[in-house]
Amino acid sequence: MRDVGSGRIESMSSMHLTAGQARRIALAAQGIGVADRDRSVAMRQMQQVIDAVAQFQIDSVNVMVRAQLMPAFARLGAYDVSLLTRASTQRPQRLFEYWGHAASLIDIDLYPALRFRMADAHPWAGVRELVANHPGAADDLIETIRERGPSTASELNPDTLPRERGWWNWSDTKTLLEWLFHTGRVTVVRRNNSFERVFDLTERVLPAAAVQASPLGRLDSHVTLARRAMQALGVATTRSVAEYFRTNLAETRQAVAVLAEDGEIVPVTVTGTAEPMWLWAKARRPRTMAACALVSPFDSLAFDRRRLLELFGIDYTIGLYTPAAQRTRGYYAYLFVLDDSFAARVDLKADRQCGVLRVQGAWLEDGVTAPRSHVGTELCVELRRLAQWLGLTDITVEPVGDLSADVSRSA
Repeated sequence: MRDVGSGRIESMSSMHLTAGQARRIALAAQGIGVADRDRSVAMRQMQQVIDAVAQFQIDSVNVMVRAQLMPAFARLGAYDVSLLTRASTQRPQRLFEYWGHAASLIDIDLYPALRFRMADAHPWAGVRELVANHPGAADDLIETIRERGPSTASELNPDTLPRERGWWNWSDTKTLLEWLFHTGRVTVVRRNNSFERVFDLTERVLPAAAVQASPLGRLDSHVTLARRAMQALGVATTRSVAEYFRTNLAETRQAVAVLAEDGEIVPVTVTGTAEPMWLWAKARRPRTMAACALVSPFDSLAFDRRRLLELFGIDYTIGLYTPAAQRTRGYYAYLFVLDDSFAARVDLKADRQCGVLRVQGAWLEDGVTAPRSHVGTELCVELRRLAQWLGLTDITVEPVGDLSADVSRSA
């Protein structure tokens, strides 16, 4: 067991960052404002984003574009979405679906570090009851997948199978598949056109090097995940490090102590924040930043809402989970990054039938120092880039929000 040297860490003197420095470090670590977003994008650039963020959270909402597709656009500009599909389904496989911050496409290099999560997976009540009544159920389902190959839960419905093993129904199948996915015995080959998971045996999906690699010990797993979180965050509290992959806070503290002992992170204080923070020692430290990007609610930059408030002064809640009468900033609002700040948020909908990007509301953020007209103009530049990427030919702006008139004039 490694000595994490906590006494030494507590005595380490902290360097100080201004709020602007911390914001620029955080954005650059995420790959925001780093790449030329008007250049063509190949797998090399996609890999750079994977290296930066480590995971793309998956969400089924498709009001504008599915959540896992948006982070690469925010960082690279218009790209062929088949690059992300290739990265997660074709060799050399770069991403796999599992539980990171939430259901996510995760860097394949992190597979060994997440094996502890598979080993820790505890059956919930429905699984325990099912297995108690049918002790061989999980093995039966595995064998059926082995025979059939990649399958969705609906395709494993007993009514669709050539022969029935006699115990399950569709609901049982879905329950067991999710359980087997948690434990790592099956994994996701792809999502079909209905966004259903298509499952197969893990050893037939993931690269042999990943599957056959020895699982990391518990501390080493948390160190690996904390390291990738710090690389992706640039500057963060220990709590934010734990939030990135949803790891246990106590175990994350141990992992952070290891990183500090090894000099991979250094303690910092940041103007305007109360909690002590850590700085990734190799983080970029831009003096200025020229960024213009739309950040989705499930982007890794926005995972930690408390961090957004602490570092950027943004109180960010999406209306998706709020009753319509209580929404103040639309249904599915994207944050707009301008240089080193969040300058606005905008509620967007892709009306593909009409070929229109609908701006359902636009709001200037509190405390923005840039002129309102400049924010509106720059936001429209990004909206036009977005519409072109989505194959939409027009932009309409509804008169909702205090920035809508400025956006409408520039649209």
